[in-house]
Amino acid sequence: MRTTRIGLTVAAMLMTCGAAQAQVSDDAVKIGVLTDHSGGFAYLVGKHSVEATQMAVDDFGGKVLGKPINVVTADHQNKADIASAISRKWFETEGVDTITDVAGSAVALATQEIARSRGKVLLISGAATTELTGKACSETTSQWSYDTYAFAKGTASQVTKQGGDSWYFLTSDYAFGHSLQRDASRFVEASGGKVLGAVRFPFGSPDFSSFLLQAQASKAKVIGLAMSGADLLSAVKQAREFGIVQSGQNLASLVIYINDIEGVGLNVAQGLTLTTSFYWDANDATRAWAKRFMERSGGFIPNLITAGTYASVLHYLKAVEAAGTDEGKAVAAKMKEMPVNDFYNKNVKIRADGRVMHKTFLMKVKSPTDSKYRGDFYQQLAEMSGEESFKPLAESECPLVKK
Repeated sequence: MRTTRIGLTVAAMLMTCGAAQAQVSDDAVKIGVLTDHSGGFAYLVGKHSVEATQMAVDDFGGKVLGKPINVVTADHQNKADIASAISRKWFETEGVDTITDVAGSAVALATQEIARSRGKVLLISGAATTELTGKACSETTSQWSYDTYAFAKGTASQVTKQGGDSWYFLTSDYAFGHSLQRDASRFVEASGGKVLGAVRFPFGSPDFSSFLLQAQASKAKVIGLAMSGADLLSAVKQAREFGIVQSGQNLASLVIYINDIEGVGLNVAQGLTLTTSFYWDANDATRAWAKRFMERSGGFIPNLITAGTYASVLHYLKAVEAAGTDEGKAVAAKMKEMPVNDFYNKNVKIRADGRVMHKTFLMKVKSPTDSKYRGDFYQQLAEMSGEESFKPLAESECPLVKK
């Protein structure tokens, strides 16, 4: 009788192990890094997002639930149709369990629809539109690094409160720029400031002289830059050439990355205010992680997308292990149940709409004389909690949110 019971117990244990093993599809967990490898955002993401993903996998141990973790990548070329085709193929025929990065809002929204229809986890670190956690939200999507609401609010409200109470906007003439200006104007006025005007310019403008002269003539204390990428860098450089900052007006960027600051140099970017969710030199933990990343990446200074990609993948793998499966909806639910903890997220929750509720920070770019070493670019002016930073659930259009 005792031998029989032992035999039945061992058999039950083997069956349980077999069931747990069977919960990993295709005997591997596969992570797809869908990113820009050849376009205008490649210098921010691309191979650096792949390296951040692989670093998270390596730090986790290379296996989950006893199965290997594989990383693949593809170039979406900043085209929604290409992103849809890649993600569909990955999910349907190539065994990809989750996709990360997805730089670019149009690309992310298209990929989110593919992931939603197939119950797959989407980890967005490279797209800023609030629609991802708003009316287009999905139970299997989480948005990590930033969004336009948080950055517009952080910069506009904090700069206004600190005395920059009159604004003029230079706005990129497409949905992204319009959204930034609209949100920032709202927060300027809510903080007691005034918007004196705005001028829109076509995406990819080579010459900002006429737009900058209009902003200068407005006498606004702050020129808000509702743009990104090459347009932003050109505008900042030309503003310095025209002596706009030297004459007393301040530049406030609504979306800029630390690599952009390094690209134009502190002599040009000094005094610029901005909001970020991650600064590599913030504390001992961020410095230690950034040092390891820079050693792996040939010296690339990690930006908020790099950090968000690493954090999202690490949290995803922890959730797979805790859920005992790589099934998308089960893992997504476990991700929201578990607090996010890493080198810059401390007991951070993922809301019902998929928004990761980390802190944001208002920064001012240092002068060359104040910077002591490479990457010593920012002086912190203010810190904002996740609740202060992101759109309240009471204003959410996400159908997953109960009001």
